[in-house]
Amino acid sequence: MNLVLMGLPGAGKGTQAEKIVEKYNIPHISTGDMFRAAMNEGTELGLKAKSFMDKGELVPDEVTIGIVRERLSKDDCQNGFLLDGFPRTVAQAEALEAMLASMDKKIDYVINVVVDKDILMERLTGRRICKNCGATYHLVFNPPKVEGVCDRCGGELYQRADDNSETVQNRLEVNMKQTKPLLDFYESKGYLRNINGQQDIEKVFADIDELLGGLH
Repeated sequence: MNLVLMGLPGAGKGTQAEKIVEKYNIPHISTGDMFRAAMNEGTELGLKAKSFMDKGELVPDEVTIGIVRERLSKDDCQNGFLLDGFPRTVAQAEALEAMLASMDKKIDYVINVVVDKDILMERLTGRRICKNCGATYHLVFNPPKVEGVCDRCGGELYQRADDNSETVQNRLEVNMKQTKPLLDFYESKGYLRNINGQQDIEKVFADIDELLGGLH
């Protein structure tokens, strides 16, 4: 099964990716991991990507797509893969289609974990971290026993600057604007499957599992 996983920050995509990979034994391929592996292996494309990243610039599409091609042609992808963080644009999605066609493959589903913006705001702004030991809490889902105090070491809890509501709102809006054309593209192709991410983690996975069961 060849899958693309999508979802806004806070939708629980990472958790579901782990569950899919564990059950279906396909590699989880995230852009960051791919870049790191290509750089560590010192491949020509990996070194190219590094030269852009070192300057704080975006890696151009042709380099990214080349690295994806290298990764998807490895043996562990023979029975399928779960792409996460790629494609990010319609141009990348079209390049992925062409690349897979040349490898005699195609995407089965684009799984989009859908959660309302208000709930994402609550999930993302509720995180608190211990200044001392780095333990993570959530005001709603995993609160400390004593407000503002770490259960483990008694350290002070704080909110990261990028977790404040203004920053989170901005991040969500940028993400929504970026992903809308991509979702429209995949919907027009018939690949898109929306999964309700507002249920508990096991129920979200049960819905994904039911969808993927049809591919076996």
